[in-house]
Amino acid sequence: MTRPDPTPHFVAASLADTTATRLAALDAATKATIGHKLFTVLVLNWDRGENQRYYSNMPDAYLVGGSKPITAQLQARLMEGECRFLNDYEEIKAVFFDHELIRSLGCESCVNVPIRWGGTTIGMMNLLHDAHWYTKADIPTLQAFAALAVPAVKDIIAAW
Repeated sequence: MTRPDPTPHFVAASLADTTATRLAALDAATKATIGHKLFTVLVLNWDRGENQRYYSNMPDAYLVGGSKPITAQLQARLMEGECRFLNDYEEIKAVFFDHELIRSLGCESCVNVPIRWGGTTIGMMNLLHDAHWYTKADIPTLQAFAALAVPAVKDIIAAW
């Protein structure tokens, strides 16, 4: 699958100057280039062992402020700064307790993208879409968008 050139979207997302506009710009940019049905941004609180949702393009289904524990499987990937790909509903079902809600939104694949600063994962972007939507070829673009999320995530952490 050929993806659109992300360059103009990198520029648009980088020009957003508040936390809210930056996260909304990343939502629009990732939708236009990689594609998603559901897009969320979570900020990791390592002291509490949880990640909290600070952005959702479907706030009725995935409320801003909701949190989930950092599982051992996710932590291993996040600590290494690796994207986690779940390619179909069976893989989603094995990992997420809310798999039925995810499927009801038309999503059967997921990629979790670490947002890193100073060698540490501070948050993650989650993109969900049809089965087998995401590939390893998407990683450079996803990582560039995650880097653009750093200012917003650092502002959220600073406000704790």
